[in-house]
Amino acid sequence: MVGIIGYGAYIPRYRIKAEDIARVWGSDPEAVKRGLKIEEKSVPNIDEDTVTIAARNAVKRAGIDPRDIGAIYIGSESHPYTVKPSSTIVGDAIGASPDMTAADYEFACKAGTAAIQTCMGLVASGMIDYGMAIGADTAQGAPGDALEYTASAGGAAFVIGSDSPLATIEGTYSYTTDTPDFWRREGQAYPRHGGRFTGSPAYFKHVVKASTGLMEKLGLEPGDFDYAIFHQPNGKFPRNAARILGFTKEQIEDGILVDRIGNTYSGSSILGLTRVLDIAEPGERILLTSFGSGAGSDSFSIVVEEAIQERRDLAPSTESYIASKEYIGYATYVKLRGKIKEV
Repeated sequence: MVGIIGYGAYIPRYRIKAEDIARVWGSDPEAVKRGLKIEEKSVPNIDEDTVTIAARNAVKRAGIDPRDIGAIYIGSESHPYTVKPSSTIVGDAIGASPDMTAADYEFACKAGTAAIQTCMGLVASGMIDYGMAIGADTAQGAPGDALEYTASAGGAAFVIGSDSPLATIEGTYSYTTDTPDFWRREGQAYPRHGGRFTGSPAYFKHVVKASTGLMEKLGLEPGDFDYAIFHQPNGKFPRNAARILGFTKEQIEDGILVDRIGNTYSGSSILGLTRVLDIAEPGERILLTSFGSGAGSDSFSIVVEEAIQERRDLAPSTESYIASKEYIGYATYVKLRGKIKEV
């Protein structure tokens, strides 16, 4: 069966506290943290972008020759170039062979999981031995907007194959509709969102439909999973989704990172997966459900295999990236994110 051969995480070390952003805009810091359930977020340095995130760590854990990777797909809504693929840069950086297929994906915050599904299909068909799927973002939020408190940077990469997987993907299910809850037109610097509309009918409808669809397809129930991970635009949404679906606090807390690093968009749910893979034991089952505005969700059932114990420590853990941090003030944040515009 097709599964995860290697995985890697990356989170920039710079952080800005939610309360520092709130003070600049005259908001109540405690009300902001209480409303979003977020303490701080990661901020990319000037030389950190979507193509610098996670790929090498995934190759290290996979223990394969990168020249054997037959496909690279990168999901993001903050590619460094509007016209110029990120995937080719990553391929060159990791030493992949030019005898491969590559493309950039965009579906708001679920493009990384769409890349995983594509690699699964290519491996299962025999077209390639290994594929690399990446979900990464250096997310944008307009100054003073609610997104500015959460839009952060980070991502995860996965090598997908069938040879001695660390975790087997036993099924996937998607649910997609035209629900315009979040968008950014060509030439606009920052995205816009539908406020509360993005919660319902967007986020909750799609996450619940995809998760229940997967469980019905596989004949599973919430109690059959040891962990559950959902897309994390803030600290409230994944916890509420878990409650609606019948998952317990114990099943979801290990995979929730948004409280400490913010919403990494395409990296959000899959960074939670890397955190869980860092601690999960062979035989344990994981539910992963992403969400991308616009709108859609991809859901996966993943079973951890014995091979994870041999290769888990071959690359830095997700928790080590979370713990390694340096705080910056709002002025430095504005400089690094390019929020000062010429007029």
